[in-house]
Amino acid sequence: MENGKRDREDMEVQLSPRKPRVLLAATGSVAAIKFGNLCHCFTEWAEVRAVVSKSSLHFLDKLSLPQEVTLYTDEDEWSSWNKIGDPVLHIELRRWADVMVIAPLSANTLAKIAGGMCDNLLTCIIRAWDYSKPLFVAPAMNTLMWNNPFTERHLLSLDELGITLIPPIKKRLACGDYGNGAMAEPSLIYSTVRLFWESQAHQQSGGTS
Repeated sequence: MENGKRDREDMEVQLSPRKPRVLLAATGSVAAIKFGNLCHCFTEWAEVRAVVSKSSLHFLDKLSLPQEVTLYTDEDEWSSWNKIGDPVLHIELRRWADVMVIAPLSANTLAKIAGGMCDNLLTCIIRAWDYSKPLFVAPAMNTLMWNNPFTERHLLSLDELGITLIPPIKKRLACGDYGNGAMAEPSLIYSTVRLFWESQAHQQSGGTS
């Protein structure tokens, strides 16, 4: 009797779906001060790991991140590899993740992705990304930078790759200007990604309730 109960419990554990694996990334925008909040939004629903660019560390408070979230920087890419056969961090993170979210996405990193550059851990992950898996970006920049013709060209390149844009919003920016270019609120980014993920899961299950 006890064995039968244990078998049922084991089967329930095996059948229960695992949490989505979400790789969150921050780049060098003032909006990176909200990155800790963004991580907290996702951790109850998903397994979360975080990747940040060097310039984002000017704004990001590492202590604001949830304790269970591992934070990766450019230094980790080089310190984790010594010889052929060792794991390559940007490949390992790409394999681990079910979905990636870059929030905030700066004008500089937007240009790098559009041009195929891979000069840090974050952009190496993007260059190696499997585009059958969802990738979201939430830009944050000055209004004139957002309205710059280069931005439109770069966003078109991201769209061609299948990357989903979570548009910026209008508000008083950190520089004092008022206009479009502020990162969408972390709660909206989270709800957008979760809704997309759950709708995809529903379709794959045949749309049955």
